[in-house]
Amino acid sequence: MRVYELAKELKMSSKELLAYLKDLSIEVKSHASSITDDQAEQVRGFLSEESGDDVAPAPTESSGERGVESMPDTSGDDAGMVESKAEDPSPVQIAEQEPEEEVEVEQSGPSTIVVKGPIVVKSFAEELGLKPNQLIAELMSMNIFASINEKLDFNVAGRIAEKHGMTLEKEKKAPEPAPQQQEVEMPAKRDAGKPEDLLPRPPVVTFLGHVDHGKTSLLDHIRHSHVVDGESGGITQHVGAYTVEYNDHVITFIDTPGHAAFTNMRARGANLTDIAIIVIAADDGIMTQTREALQHARAAGVTIMVAINKTDLPSARVDRVKQQLQQEGLSPEDWGGDIICCPVSAQTGEGIDNMLEMIILQAEIMELKANPKSPARGFVIEARLEQGMGPTANILVKEGTLKVGDAIVCGQYWGRVKALINDRGIKVRTAGPSIPVKCLGLNNVPDAGAEFEVCDNDRTARRIADERSERRRVSQLGDTQRTTSLDDLLRDTEATEKVELKLVAKADVQGTLEAIQHSLSEISSEKVTLTVILSGVGNITENDVILASASDAIIVGFHVAKEPGVSGLAKREGVEIRLYSIIYELVDDIRNAMTGLLQPISRKVVIGQAEVRQIFDISKKGRVAGCMTIKGRITSKARTRVKRGDEVLYEGSASSLKRFQNDASEVREGQECGIRLENFSNFEVGDIIEFYELEHVAQQL
Repeated sequence: MRVYELAKELKMSSKELLAYLKDLSIEVKSHASSITDDQAEQVRGFLSEESGDDVAPAPTESSGERGVESMPDTSGDDAGMVESKAEDPSPVQIAEQEPEEEVEVEQSGPSTIVVKGPIVVKSFAEELGLKPNQLIAELMSMNIFASINEKLDFNVAGRIAEKHGMTLEKEKKAPEPAPQQQEVEMPAKRDAGKPEDLLPRPPVVTFLGHVDHGKTSLLDHIRHSHVVDGESGGITQHVGAYTVEYNDHVITFIDTPGHAAFTNMRARGANLTDIAIIVIAADDGIMTQTREALQHARAAGVTIMVAINKTDLPSARVDRVKQQLQQEGLSPEDWGGDIICCPVSAQTGEGIDNMLEMIILQAEIMELKANPKSPARGFVIEARLEQGMGPTANILVKEGTLKVGDAIVCGQYWGRVKALINDRGIKVRTAGPSIPVKCLGLNNVPDAGAEFEVCDNDRTARRIADERSERRRVSQLGDTQRTTSLDDLLRDTEATEKVELKLVAKADVQGTLEAIQHSLSEISSEKVTLTVILSGVGNITENDVILASASDAIIVGFHVAKEPGVSGLAKREGVEIRLYSIIYELVDDIRNAMTGLLQPISRKVVIGQAEVRQIFDISKKGRVAGCMTIKGRITSKARTRVKRGDEVLYEGSASSLKRFQNDASEVREGQECGIRLENFSNFEVGDIIEFYELEHVAQQL
């Protein structure tokens, strides 16, 4: 017997029963785990002793303690219990509050240095309570060479301040007075509501998997057998999502053409799905697009279930599919793992009821809730311009309730909701959380994945949309196209950070792909992380480009081509694609790219020293040091520093280098010369002037 079956018998939730099983030392992993008849009888007897009647008490969430729901039926008890729960902050709330208090103390403490302009070495040293030469010495230990009047990078100055127990902050400029701006950026006020306002919402489910493994067939079978009110016809085929009702529970399915659209949504920041069901044919097993679908689901961070389809075929091998899942790091729950696997047949309908029940149980464990009383917010699934209707958007409400007549803003467009049409083509007045509807009334067609929000009135919605439209126009005119290339990564990465190079790898056959992945895995580095976010067999597709764009990745292909439209999309999205025909060239390029992500280390190489023997005062031009070159050679283009004993007084450059009355580009050892430095004249006899050059050495992985 399964845990969820016993929970149904005892009229309690699976989560409550799992808590009782834990108290009885009966080890189970999930609501789908099996228990023996003796264990089931033990639970029944235990609940009977606890409650004394047929109603099973509900355990509290704390381990080892149980609370009894069967309490005297007095008015107000339930409300009191709800209020007490609302008043006690959860551990998550406490964890979120504590860091905020610590940050606030640091920002308001006396050890904070507020930067109002450029950070100059001299003034920054005064703020730190140091002498300029001490600060210069610290910078030199970080391989940063700056003179007393040079400007420092904010991040570098921040690290120096931390060493001295101080915090560096940029001055917060007062916002320019714009009374309308504030109103533009304020949609309808959102009230999270009380805990009792959060009600369970239907789960949102998407089917993903390899082509021809039965995703569409499963969706069609579910849609025609389990539509709300039992209707099988009149379903609008282009809504993009629909709801079904099973055992008094509603489930929302997103009808997408595959994981390409799934990734499109994620690339635009719209996480619509709660559960991703990976459909695998029992006769084929895990294929190329199956692995891609798994990678997309993992990247989106959604709960994964598996539907093993075509179990009615003589060639079906369910155990082989489960074994392949284990190889992919997904262990089925009946094999001791936590991934729910449902054998089904889209042709006969076998196992579909069990799959729907598993979806409901999974949603129960996830505790999906939303506040239907708040202003509506959600995302666009797809949108188009329809004849006789104008701009239409198929949307999914994530929280709140959308009503006919609401003023909404969606991306850079706005409108007042004229009509809402559900997935069966019926006009409705409202749509609550997790409910898909077609919305009419926007002034233009929004992008798929765009977020919509309800505003207080038409005026606010129009102003928000106009402001967003203007910002987008200015951004397109003023900014160059963002590009993701290796050259950009080489320029933008700081040596002090651990950097990451992301790849999308495609090859002609699986064996070659495995060889490439093995070769890439052997490139070890403590400074650069190499992450292959997607690997697959076949040509480079538009889906690969979309994923690379969303993840700032580079696409590498081996003995593959680009499908039609890929080059244009890659150019628009700024994604670099590199094709190879020799494996070692691909691996060498990636290794060189990882090395190039690290900024070279700069070090000073002293080329010569001059000792100050006499000082000459020249009224118009300042003081000149009469020197003898005591080591190496000195040049007019080299950088200089003045040392008095072990103390460095100055770092900069020479404004002039003369031998007798003539300018000299170089003076060798044993020769006399006259030296004038920029912004320094406080020479003393015996000072040493060092001349050095900066040498850049590439870092190693």
